[in-house]
Amino acid sequence: MDDDNFLSQVPTASALFLREDEVRRGIEYLFFAHGSLWRAIDARLAEQGIGRAHYRALYFIARRPGLTISDLLLLLGITKQSLGRVIKELEARELVATRPGNRDRRQKELRLTDAGRALEASVFGLLRDAMSRAYTHAGQAAVTGFWQVSEALLPPRERGRVARLGEPPR
Repeated sequence: MDDDNFLSQVPTASALFLREDEVRRGIEYLFFAHGSLWRAIDARLAEQGIGRAHYRALYFIARRPGLTISDLLLLLGITKQSLGRVIKELEARELVATRPGNRDRRQKELRLTDAGRALEASVFGLLRDAMSRAYTHAGQAAVTGFWQVSEALLPPRERGRVARLGEPPR
């Protein structure tokens, strides 16, 4: 199949889109698309000696400078121990800096260092390019549909938190 025409080969969802075969097709696309997107950055992460968990932390800290460790825990949905290990490694590599919180001195606020910002931007560029190619092939209506399906997969209590990621920090 010609890579430039891959969308013409994707079957159209039938009016019976809730049938098991249709649902399985969607799940399979999620599995394979997710893997493909992350493989696009694996080599760059390996060059830096970090993994996907490290990049996810860098991404969200870049998105929300001053994010607290407890906020990052909620976003990532991982254990405090796992996040502690990731943050410790990022600090040791001088990619992340912590400081006491402005409102609560007991909380740690996270910020990227210059090196952390450069690395995150470099890796994000690879993800942006992959998503942009897919968006261009699919078109605006499909992108909107993708966002709607993705949002509907989130538990309702998490939708607001995800929507607020693009807002300036308080």
